[in-house]
Amino acid sequence: MINNFQNQGIDLIVKKAFKFVVCYRLTSFFMEKLIFIAEIFYALVVLAVTIKIIYDTHDSVKTLGYLLLIVFLPIVGIIFYFSFGVNYRKQKLYSKKIVRNNTLFQSLYEYIMAKSKEQIDVHKELLDNKASLAQMMLTGSSSPLAEISDLKLLINGEAKFPEVLAALEQARDHIHIEYYIYADDHIGNQIKDILIRKAREGIKVRFIYDDFASHKLGRRMVKELRNAGVEVFPFYKVRIFMLANRMNYRNHRKIIVVDGEYGFVGGINVDDRYINDGKNKLYWRDTHLSFRGHAVGGLQYVFISDWNFCARQQIEITNRYFPISNVPTRPDSLVQIINSGPDSELAEIMLSYMGAISAANSRIFVTTPYFIPNETIMNAMKTAALKGIDVRLLVPGISDSRLVNAASCSNYQELLEVGVRIYRYNKGFVHAKTMVVDDNLSIIGTANMDIRSYDLNFEINAMVFDRQLNSELAAAFMNDLQGSQELNLEEWKSRRKWIQFGETLARLVSPLL
Repeated sequence: MINNFQNQGIDLIVKKAFKFVVCYRLTSFFMEKLIFIAEIFYALVVLAVTIKIIYDTHDSVKTLGYLLLIVFLPIVGIIFYFSFGVNYRKQKLYSKKIVRNNTLFQSLYEYIMAKSKEQIDVHKELLDNKASLAQMMLTGSSSPLAEISDLKLLINGEAKFPEVLAALEQARDHIHIEYYIYADDHIGNQIKDILIRKAREGIKVRFIYDDFASHKLGRRMVKELRNAGVEVFPFYKVRIFMLANRMNYRNHRKIIVVDGEYGFVGGINVDDRYINDGKNKLYWRDTHLSFRGHAVGGLQYVFISDWNFCARQQIEITNRYFPISNVPTRPDSLVQIINSGPDSELAEIMLSYMGAISAANSRIFVTTPYFIPNETIMNAMKTAALKGIDVRLLVPGISDSRLVNAASCSNYQELLEVGVRIYRYNKGFVHAKTMVVDDNLSIIGTANMDIRSYDLNFEINAMVFDRQLNSELAAAFMNDLQGSQELNLEEWKSRRKWIQFGETLARLVSPLL
């Protein structure tokens, strides 16, 4: 009997072992087939993404960067491309066509364009050899050249915000405000309180914010503004399923228009850290611009285009928004508002930088927190230096991004070797985006000297032809050099090899930053 039990037990074990072997082999067979199918599927996906990258990405350096990314980081690279690399110049986020098709706007536009051409002829002495630059931006990007008055250079938040508060208090008809960063802090609440009060007085208040960067704005403040009658909209709402793309294409503009007469533009966001009152650990160096006059219409046009997109409304174009006849101007101050973004046919801001550098005769002073230029800008700067022009570049010594800073550093040796003087600002963080060219042209705005500002962000700059402003901005630049350290070519070349290697690696991915 015992032997029978033993035999039955052995038979049971053998049967189970046989079943296990069969199941294992079947599982292995099917797994091998699944893996083979998955490999084929992935190869087809990689092929499709490769074709899309080559077809959509016009910049050869970017194309190579994305291709290397999907080869060396297979799945992560594809996710990264679809998160950050989809070409929105083909898939436009929105169009200004609605605004341009308005009959009144079209008549105003034609008047302004005709007036701009007249300004180029009349102000040849002021424009000097920059007349061709003004004409290029007028023809290529339809950027009017307009007279202004009450032009003010605003250094840091402590100079900007009192001017902003005063202008908002004077509003009689409407306030248009658009910001990349708007924080729920002291200055943010000061401005909010005026907006609420003005809205309750019957003044039309419209407010656009970038949903990614203005995360400090908070639902409480938005609700408070809306309850008071302020119309508030995010430029491009961030949603989980589209998080990366919408983060990548950011509205980096900082615009205030009051009654179509007062305009503000520059690099300073609404945030307490821009006010150097001793409460912040880091000194924040930035530049803004305020003015009155016909050029405010350029800011107004950009705001209305952005508003019609994000609010899904259509602002009726009337003389209240473009009050040409009753705004005082002076003949020795001209401004062109240059804007660009993924909606642009041309990289207008990059072209304006290139044109300004190429038109220089004596000096080019550039201040930028992020210096990752494309080949066009690099060659223009090197050519200017080789011609004997005084080319100086002010960049942060203290940066808020190690990777971006490393990529920036990888460009310095090329420039130093041809005579460009480079300074690293050590007093704090330099966030200003400015350019001084000769004694008659200044550029102040939101665009950094990097590929992101050329291609991905919605940006806006003021290109100002004014000798007094140019002198003030040049003086501010020279003052900033007092808190900076100039780079020496030989010392820069002798840095540790592993540091230079890291910067070179960062440069490889710089088109993707």
